[in-house]
Amino acid sequence: MSYSLTDSLDRERFSVVEVDKTTGRMRVKGVADACTDFSCADAEIITEEGITKDLEMVRPGDIIKMEQKDGRAHEIVVVRRAYEEYSSPEW
Repeated sequence: MSYSLTDSLDRERFSVVEVDKTTGRMRVKGVADACTDFSCADAEIITEEGITKDLEMVRPGDIIKMEQKDGRAHEIVVVRRAYEEYSSPEW
């Protein structure tokens, strides 16, 4: 089944609900408003500051794209920070 561009973006983007740095897990909410937990140990995190493996760079409220398989995140891209979300003209 192929998705339109909008549907594809909706399915790839998540809102970060909680980040547990000690266990290396992250809870995200997808388009269906259902939360899912992912293991993020050793995941590559890409932000405007650069590339890291430190979960400290991902915060609740951030909008992310995530490459994942079997409940493990391999690459996390921070698309929009939470503070940018609420300061956008759409609000």
